[in-house]
Amino acid sequence: MTVAKTIEIVSSSPKDIEDAVQSGIAKVGETVKGIEGAWIKDTKIVVRDNRVAEWRVTMAVTFIVA
Repeated sequence: MTVAKTIEIVSSSPKDIEDAVQSGIAKVGETVKGIEGAWIKDTKIVVRDNRVAEWRVTMAVTFIVA
């Protein structure tokens, strides 16, 4: 029997959405093993001086519990 757990994280990047996702997964991967997948639940931008300054993503990350 396999058991999985899902955690929710928020990650950001000044570059783009893909970089925000990659950096979030990389950071979680430093302490969580067995990551199987993730769902992008929400995206947001931060605007400064009428320009996109930061991309933020909220993700549900699923991993296998040993």
